[in-house]
Amino acid sequence: MTAVASPEPVRALRPAARLLVTDPAGRLLMFRFTPADRPPFWCTPGGALDPGESYAAAARRELLEETGINADPGAEIAVRHVQFVTLLGVPVDAEERYYHVRAGSAAIDTARHTDLERAVMLTHRWFKPDELVRLEEAWFPEDLAELWQQVLTAPA
Repeated sequence: MTAVASPEPVRALRPAARLLVTDPAGRLLMFRFTPADRPPFWCTPGGALDPGESYAAAARRELLEETGINADPGAEIAVRHVQFVTLLGVPVDAEERYYHVRAGSAAIDTARHTDLERAVMLTHRWFKPDELVRLEEAWFPEDLAELWQQVLTAPA
């Protein structure tokens, strides 16, 4: 009998805008996600585009919703293509476009978080580069340390 390979699950396309938010000290804002179905992980602010929304508009919206910062996200600095399973259990093929925002302070406002975000994004933290690389929990994107170093060394 010949084994038949299982087909790859169909993955939904998920365009998303993600943000590298740094404070005046150059620290990076990360949120800790604590879903019930997998180990905790850290991620930058951001999320999926709404229907008809541009990446830049989504970046600005997500920045305000997740941090309370009302600012222009500026130019796109990177693009990543990744596959993962969302917090709602949907396998996706994501195109993530990254933007860098220099925050005027380390204060953030999470009052605009969705119910899902309130349930799983209970903690945020500003990281120095050496703190991030020593972190024992997973963080995404996997090449974040390199991307952040490019941001830190880019002209203001």
